[in-house]
Amino acid sequence: MKKILLILLITGCFSAISGGVLVAQTGNLTAFNIDQGYDAANRSEVEAVTVRIANKLYFAVEKTWWDNQGILKQGEILNSLDVLSAEFDNRIYPTLTSYFGTEWNPGIDGDNRITVLFTQMKSDIGGYMRTSDEYLNLQVSDSNEREMVYINLSQLNNPSQLKSYLAHEFMHLVSFNQKERAMGVNEDVWLNEARADYASTLLGYDDQYGGSQLEKRVKMFIENPYDSLTEWRGRSDDYGVLSVFTNYLVGHYGIQILSDSLKMKSVGIASINEALSKNGFLTDFSRIFGDWAIAVTINDCSINAKYCFTNKNLSGLKVIPALSFLPLTGNSSLTTTNVTKNWSGNWQKVIGGTSVLKFEFTSLKGLDYRVPYIIQTLNGYTVSYLELDAQQKGAININNFGTSNRALIIIPILQSKSTGFSQMDPTYPYTVTLSVSDGTLNQEGALIEALMAQIVQLKEEIAKLQLQLSLISGNYNLSCQKIDIDLTTGMKNNAQVRCLQEFLKLQETNIYPEGIISGNFLSLTKQAVIRFQEKYKNEILVPIGLKNGTGIVGERTRVTINRLINP
Repeated sequence: MKKILLILLITGCFSAISGGVLVAQTGNLTAFNIDQGYDAANRSEVEAVTVRIANKLYFAVEKTWWDNQGILKQGEILNSLDVLSAEFDNRIYPTLTSYFGTEWNPGIDGDNRITVLFTQMKSDIGGYMRTSDEYLNLQVSDSNEREMVYINLSQLNNPSQLKSYLAHEFMHLVSFNQKERAMGVNEDVWLNEARADYASTLLGYDDQYGGSQLEKRVKMFIENPYDSLTEWRGRSDDYGVLSVFTNYLVGHYGIQILSDSLKMKSVGIASINEALSKNGFLTDFSRIFGDWAIAVTINDCSINAKYCFTNKNLSGLKVIPALSFLPLTGNSSLTTTNVTKNWSGNWQKVIGGTSVLKFEFTSLKGLDYRVPYIIQTLNGYTVSYLELDAQQKGAININNFGTSNRALIIIPILQSKSTGFSQMDPTYPYTVTLSVSDGTLNQEGALIEALMAQIVQLKEEIAKLQLQLSLISGNYNLSCQKIDIDLTTGMKNNAQVRCLQEFLKLQETNIYPEGIISGNFLSLTKQAVIRFQEKYKNEILVPIGLKNGTGIVGERTRVTINRLINP
């Protein structure tokens, strides 16, 4: 997290230094100015003690808290800081500076070390960096006059995550030096945070997905995928969408896009477009954002190389769109008006209806919407963009809706603004009208068949939503993305059996009430498989002429399980 400071730069002010090292030896006490908005007690100043001096870092800890720790606890913390210092010297510093350039070194204080201050912050704050510290007190009265970052004291109890927080905040020091100090421009906050947040992935800290920073960000995104990418309020929602989008951007276009955009006079979206052009890509931010919005819906490289994530840890990520259901017979119409912000994802899925579905989109003249839409067919997906006229209106007819064309997913994206984003950008409306003509299902048997097909589809949507809710609540813990082999009674200590049991436990409680996760395929697991097979008998049992479940996870059972795991 970065505190942005708007200031009139005085020519030559960056060449001045404060004249000496301010934190020079272990045990020194220093009064630091801190950000009152982030502090747990709303303080603006805190006294801290220097507890370690490393090769590139000073570690200072809030004195009152440090004094209340026992000798053994202090020893544990110092050991963790030694490990963190080595990680910074050997991995964080050389990796990030090789891609993005260095921090100001020696900086405002003439010292090549960076101060890392651990202080008590609000629970949802991991850390921050203040650009005010990079100026003299004559220019900014609350400057600490040094290169420094601030990390929440609570992270000292989580040493495995400390390196991610330090890398994030150090990246802000680099960005300040490369962009603001070198070129005199303030980067858009969302892009500044994007580079800092991606540092954890770039350094390989997210390779082990469970418990990683990336896993936390994905959960934030799933909880609110509709948050604007560019409007920055410093909330968890902002980090969720930012992390997922940045992983997509770098995965398809390379880390050089983030690196080169930092070295350009332009900021935000304009700098991304310049970096794309410099690296030979014939696309722009607008198109990439649309492709990303499609990718988080279908996440399938076989449809299009751009409609998926290259990061294996995100291979199962999908947004569950808001669901609209149309009547199966007669003429009907559904009109919804929503509001959105620039660079926000919006996903609406339509099922039901018969014969011809008319989809109309309208908004206000002068806005700039792009409207990707996805038709889900019996064999996969087709992706197109709705053509809008100068009045921001467009319409299409979709034939065979409810039969060969099973569903429609609409993704309106507002792209009217490219810079100057604030903490509270305005919302703008759009209206979607869905209408169905009278279908051709005049025969009772055909109508019943269509109704049964829609019931099956609704059950699938419910199952997807149940899995999504489990993910949001933190109960979703599948150890695999799919079942690859047939599973039968008697298998023991098997990872695929464990994954099967985890999956069955996430179903309705009557499927696997015991919920035992052992990796052993015994009688209780077999009974759970039978119940699952009979619940989905129309796609597992009926096609092969069976009425009752077998308890064997064969090909048809695996296909159904894998479809539900990755809807």
